[in-house]
Amino acid sequence: MRFRPTIVVPAAGRGSRFAGAQHKLEQAFGGATVLACTVRQAVQTQLPVVVVTTAALLHVVSEVLATRDIVVLSAADAARGMGHSIAAGVSERSGAPGWLVLPGDMPLVRPASILAVATALEQQAVVCAQHRGRRGHPVGFAAELFSELIQLRGDEGARRLMARYPAQGLELDDPGVLLDVDTPSDLEALRRASG
Repeated sequence: MRFRPTIVVPAAGRGSRFAGAQHKLEQAFGGATVLACTVRQAVQTQLPVVVVTTAALLHVVSEVLATRDIVVLSAADAARGMGHSIAAGVSERSGAPGWLVLPGDMPLVRPASILAVATALEQQAVVCAQHRGRRGHPVGFAAELFSELIQLRGDEGARRLMARYPAQGLELDDPGVLLDVDTPSDLEALRRASG
């Protein structure tokens, strides 16, 4: 693939809706952790990957990704929300022809689905994966949106940006594009879905 957008994996949130002593991204999944499995899926695409995380989760990411591909946010910056994490990842890879946002709690998104969104991004400014008409992740943004992406703040991530620009939905036969981990029951559902 000659068009090589960067995959930005936001993984700096507190995961406050997940009740448990351990962070949701550190939960066991697929022989590793939720976050490690998500990053491995991204790495399998052979596209550039950058993970935005905190010092508390650095050990999880370091197992699967080189240090140069990890952005570590302070606790204060991480508390500024998903938008800030996306902005940090995009800023870190400012020369990319586009960015695919894949939250760290989505370990079942197939590499082929990520690549399909990357391919569609060559023709569109905003592309989002969808399954059975429901929008999910990854969401791709073309380079022309750089200045707006690096100004994102708050917990709503890039939703306002997607509302302002027509997002092309890309229908995929991959239920994983809809499955994330917010609660222990979500994690159990993901474990069942993964077989």
